[in-house]
Amino acid sequence: MAFVATAEACDSNAALLASGDLRALQPIFKNYGQSRAFSGLIVTLKVFEDNVIVRELLETKGEGRVLVIDGGGSMRCALVGGNLGQLAQNMGWAGIVVNGCIRDVDEINGCDIGVRALASHPMKSNKKGIGEKHVPVHIAGTLIREGSDICSA
Repeated sequence: MAFVATAEACDSNAALLASGDLRALQPIFKNYGQSRAFSGLIVTLKVFEDNVIVRELLETKGEGRVLVIDGGGSMRCALVGGNLGQLAQNMGWAGIVVNGCIRDVDEINGCDIGVRALASHPMKSNKKGIGEKHVPVHIAGTLIREGSDICSA
């Protein structure tokens, strides 16, 4: 797959940016995983300090999709760790974007996927299974809808 630099995509599509059909997230995410650039159809998830549903989705075939997790920007625990990073790779996910934290950075950096998150945190999340799948989420000043395309470079 040929990648286009994000700046190039923005420069070449001013009308799409103006209309809102093309959006760029605020630059608040750190890069993790071996894939520094990734793209795919979006699957959305909204949770808060609970990663049970994150695991449920990552246990499904990724088929090159990208899981976008709105974790409410919590910096109090991690929503994705090394086991989930490995699961995402094994199930064929292209990447994960977390509006929240990850943990097990060395393990995630060893995975052949792309991961974006606000930071790392050593504490694991709750395990109550509370959250919403396949809903529009607001992350970094941008509305993200299930089924849209995402490109991270």
